[in-house]
Amino acid sequence: MDSGSVDLLRDILAETGWVERTRELGYALRTTRSPGGLLLVGTPEDEPWHLTAHLADEARLSGLAQLAPTLVRWTPPAGAPAHLSVGLDRIQRASRGETLFVVAERQAPVPLLERVDDARRTGATILALEGGDRELSGLAHDAIAIPQHGPINFDGAQHLVSAAAGEIPERPGLRERLARLLDRLSGPRVPE
Repeated sequence: MDSGSVDLLRDILAETGWVERTRELGYALRTTRSPGGLLLVGTPEDEPWHLTAHLADEARLSGLAQLAPTLVRWTPPAGAPAHLSVGLDRIQRASRGETLFVVAERQAPVPLLERVDDARRTGATILALEGGDRELSGLAHDAIAIPQHGPINFDGAQHLVSAAAGEIPERPGLRERLARLLDRLSGPRVPE
């Protein structure tokens, strides 16, 4: 989904609260302190490849190196390149300043929930994008449950979260700041 499609989706969902909620989760991904400290994991049947690629793009385009994700895989194949060979044991080494982002449209398996609990105990921030898994959302510091029959689907939510993660909040330029300062000092301009 390109940026124009994300903007269109935001326009469609503007009155629903979903834009703000996905933006909050996207911004929470930035709390990771170091590149590679954002760990993405899914279920054995559905690894979050697509979201990993989008977050890598957002890290590159925004200059926010901490958004460069590490894809954690259930069964990395022998001889896989380093970035594709990170196994579940990496979650056990998660620590303060790192973020574990669990992406699970369906129920998270017990072995994943156990590892998430361990990572939380060692100080990692736990975030989740899930399909209504109460156990997973109970372990997460922040989670969004995507209802099966809601205004947004799971794929759309992933696009909104990744786009929000890379957004640079607009800061007013010098001209706008000076105009506001002048308005405060002299009062707002009154049209003639």
